[in-house]
Amino acid sequence: MRKNVLIVGAGGVSHVVAHKCAMNNDVLGDICIASRTQQKCDAIIESVLRKNHLKDPSKKLYSRKVDALNIPELIELIRETQSEIVINVGQSYVNMSVLEACIETGAVYMDTAIHEEPDKVCENPPWYANYEWKRQERCQEKGVTAILGIGFDPGVVNAWCALAQREYFDTIDTIDILDVNAGSHGKYFATNFDPEINFREFRKVWTWIDRKWVLQKVHSIRMDYDFPVVGKCPVYLTGHDELHSLSKNIAANSIRFWMGFGDHYLNVFSVLTNIGLTSEKPIKIADGVEIAPLKVLKALLPDPSSLAPGYTGKTCIGNYIRGTKDNKERAIFIYNTCDHAECYREVESQAISYTAGVPAAAAAILVARGDWDVKHMVNVEELDPKPFIALLDTMGLPTEVSEAPVPFEPPVIESLESV
Repeated sequence: MRKNVLIVGAGGVSHVVAHKCAMNNDVLGDICIASRTQQKCDAIIESVLRKNHLKDPSKKLYSRKVDALNIPELIELIRETQSEIVINVGQSYVNMSVLEACIETGAVYMDTAIHEEPDKVCENPPWYANYEWKRQERCQEKGVTAILGIGFDPGVVNAWCALAQREYFDTIDTIDILDVNAGSHGKYFATNFDPEINFREFRKVWTWIDRKWVLQKVHSIRMDYDFPVVGKCPVYLTGHDELHSLSKNIAANSIRFWMGFGDHYLNVFSVLTNIGLTSEKPIKIADGVEIAPLKVLKALLPDPSSLAPGYTGKTCIGNYIRGTKDNKERAIFIYNTCDHAECYREVESQAISYTAGVPAAAAAILVARGDWDVKHMVNVEELDPKPFIALLDTMGLPTEVSEAPVPFEPPVIESLESV
C-alpha cells in the first residue's frame, strides 16, 4: 500500500487532481501541492476546502514552493513530505526532472503528457523513445512504478484500446481517436489548457497508417462525425501523444487521432501563426531583450482555469474501433461525454481540465491500493484497464460503448513522408 501524494504543478489539471485526491484521502493520505508559485497552490486548497471535499479532515492538505527543474530540490521535497506517489501535472518540460527525483527516492511517478524540450517541437516518432523510455531499465532495477500519460488522451483512450484488444476484438484494423469540445467559453479566443503546449502540438501531424509513421500537414484533413450527445462536429487529423506508445503496444493496422476545431479557432490560429506569434524560437526586441513570441501570446490569452465559471456545453472523446470478432466484422464507439457546467458545480473546473485530472487521481488510488503498483515503467495500455474504467465510472467519467455506431470513413491519407 502506498500513501501520501505530491502534486507537482498548480494549473487547471492540478486543480482537479487535488479535488479528487482530497475526496479520496482516506486511501491516499496527506496531499501536498507544489509549484513555483505557492499562491496558486493555496488557491487550489481554498477551492477544495470551500467545496468541503477533504474527506478525512485528519489528513493534511498543504502547499510548498518548488522549482520542478531542480532535481535535488524535488528529492528533498519528496522526502520531507514522505510522499510515496508523485503526480506530475506541471508543464511537460519538467517530466524528466520529476521522473529522476522519483527514481532516486523510490516514489511512484505519473504524468499526463510526453516530455518536451523547449527548443524541440513535435519530435519524430516514437517520441517516447527520446526521453521516458530511456529510463525503463532504471525503473525496473529500482522497482519504481512509472505510469506515463495518465490523463484522458493520452490515458483513458489508451485503456479503452487495451480493453478493446482484450475483450471486444480478435483482430483490430483501425483505431480512430476522436476528441471534440462542443462547449462555449464566451471568449473571443482562448485555449482550454496551457496555450504554450497547445500550440506546439500543431506543427506536424505524425500518424500511424498501415503500421508505419506517416507525416501530414496540420489541419489539412477534415472529417465530420455525428457524435453521441453533442451531434455532428468537424474533426481534423492531428498528431498526439498516445499514438507514440499505442503504435508499439496495440496490434492495429492504423491508429489515428482527430481533434475538433471550429472555423473561428482555425482562422485566428492561422493569423497568429502567419505573423509568427506561435513560434517558440526567441527573437530580439528593440531593447535587446530576447523572448519567445509564444510566451507573449500565452501571457495575453485568458488563463484556461479562468474559463470555468461561464463555460457551457459538453465534450465527447471516444475511440472508433473496427476489426473482427469470431470471424465477423465488428465496429464499436467507446466514449465519454462530459458537461462543463456540471464540472464547475462539482470542482470549480471546466471539462477539459476535468477529463485530464480525474484519471490521474484514479490511477493514484489504484496504485495506493496495489492494483497498479507494477514496479516498472508502463504506458496506460500495458495495465489492466478494467479496474481503472470501473473506478472512473464512480468518479465522474463513465464509459459508454455503442455497437455498430455511425460509420467513420476517413479519406485515403497519402504520405508526405514515412518512417
